[in-house]
Amino acid sequence: MKTLFTYLLLIALTITGFAQELSVGDQIAPFSGTDAFGKTWKSTHVTSDFLVVYFYPAAMTGGCTKQACAYRDNKASFDSLNVTVIGVSGDEVEGLKHFKDAYQLNFPLVSDLEGTISKLFGVPTSNGGTINKEFNGENFLLVRGITTPRWTFILNKERKIIYKNAAVNAADDSKIVKEVIENYLN
Repeated sequence: MKTLFTYLLLIALTITGFAQELSVGDQIAPFSGTDAFGKTWKSTHVTSDFLVVYFYPAAMTGGCTKQACAYRDNKASFDSLNVTVIGVSGDEVEGLKHFKDAYQLNFPLVSDLEGTISKLFGVPTSNGGTINKEFNGENFLLVRGITTPRWTFILNKERKIIYKNAAVNAADDSKIVKEVIENYLN
């Protein structure tokens, strides 16, 4: 019986993309990924006082678009607080480029096809998928290597987690993040 339980647990952990869950106060190791332009984005190149890393399930979908557009619309506020924002998903680079272009997103989107960044942050992953979307009159097949739930982290200059939300409301995320940073500064 114990062997069967262990076997089933291993299967469940493999399917869900188990990663060690992190908490406020934990340090995040340097990480990198490919951005929407096919260039390597590195956390070590970020010099701002805060780094917001938000994970979202899939580019060009309803909630993810609301969340991204809210961050886009609040960019000036984040800049004034010396905050860098990045969005991370399991989407292929081409899908991120379409997403960025379609909604004039003014911050980096980073591809996490294999879930490496997600696992570093303790964000669970599941199998990816595909969706058909229209962009500039053309249909595109957008492919995701993995899918994550919607989680948001704020890291301070030392890259320690000062805020973690694993139950993100897409439309309110950027507003709440801004308030957390303003309170942290006061």
